[in-house]
Amino acid sequence: PKTYEAEIHLGFRTATDDAEAEPEPVGDPSGLSSEAVAEALARFVGRISQQPPAFSAVKVEGRRAYARARAGETTMPAAREVEIYSAELLRFEPGQRATAAIRVVCGSGVYLRSLARDLGEKLGVGGYLGRLARTAYGPLLLEDSLQPEDLADAAAVEARLLPSELLLPEMERVRLTVEQEAQVRLGRPVRVLPEPRPGLLRAHGEGGRLVALGHTDPLRRTFVPDKVLG
Repeated sequence: PKTYEAEIHLGFRTATDDAEAEPEPVGDPSGLSSEAVAEALARFVGRISQQPPAFSAVKVEGRRAYARARAGETTMPAAREVEIYSAELLRFEPGQRATAAIRVVCGSGVYLRSLARDLGEKLGVGGYLGRLARTAYGPLLLEDSLQPEDLADAAAVEARLLPSELLLPEMERVRLTVEQEAQVRLGRPVRVLPEPRPGLLRAHGEGGRLVALGHTDPLRRTFVPDKVLG
């Protein structure tokens, strides 16, 4: 999952659903309360249908939506199912130019610009995305990020490298013997013990290094490599 913190401007909308375009007034947000905003935001939690912005990289009939929008076409990308795991109102500033600061944990494909637009529509006043920051990607946190000066030489870079499997916490891990690793590196399936569950797998050699990504063949009870790593 990805974690974002965003600021949404209420009472206006824009053609791009963010601050890149000129805001157009929609409704007066001065009567909104933090409770009303939090309640509306909570309705977007779960598996929802979301329409990407007109200015987005989604393809519409073979062309990027933003290219069509810049050409003056009004064709919108089709709505698609996405998942939002949590949505929290961090701060609300009321008034005629009301703003809502939110934190969202979501899956792939979610557009925060669309969420800002849809939240404004649900509140009846319009909305667009202002500030946006990704604060976490799975176990990787923004607060743990490095500055360029922290990576002054090759030794400093190597000392701070993270294991690639850190990004694959949900994949079951299987261990390969030296002989099995040799077979997997040739793209051949191998039988591993204990027998893994059906689904996607990550295979590690005896030294712990990630060797390959693959899946279970439930009929042959083998690990089948899909991507062998160097």
